[in-house]
Amino acid sequence: MKTNLRFRVACVAAVLALGSLTGCVAVVVGLAAGAGTVAYVRGELETTLSAGYERSVEAVNLAAQQLQFAQVSERRDALQDTITLRTAGDRKVVIRVNKIADYNTKVRIRVGIFGDEALSLTILEKIRANLSSPGQPG
Repeated sequence: MKTNLRFRVACVAAVLALGSLTGCVAVVVGLAAGAGTVAYVRGELETTLSAGYERSVEAVNLAAQQLQFAQVSERRDALQDTITLRTAGDRKVVIRVNKIADYNTKVRIRVGIFGDEALSLTILEKIRANLSSPGQPG
């Protein structure tokens, strides 16, 4: 029995170690209190915002301006907006905003092909700051 338990623990540890080396393990981070959960999986940051679709799209576009990213394209309909940007270092940034409900949206941020967690979190912080600022249109 003891050997079987050790074997299982060793297998779980090996899978977790292997997953962290390949970037396939989700890193879940709680940012500000009440801000929700942020998941960083396979190079893409994903979170749900407590804001309407239009307001979230405005906050994303404002964050892109504040970070001085060049907008390459924007594809939008009533349920989804996909914004493609370029940083000063010519890194591609794709931000997707999906309407979940009247006051909830899902935001996904990917930087480059493999992702950049630090830059993705910086972008998300700007988006959230724009949503919480009193001057933000609602």
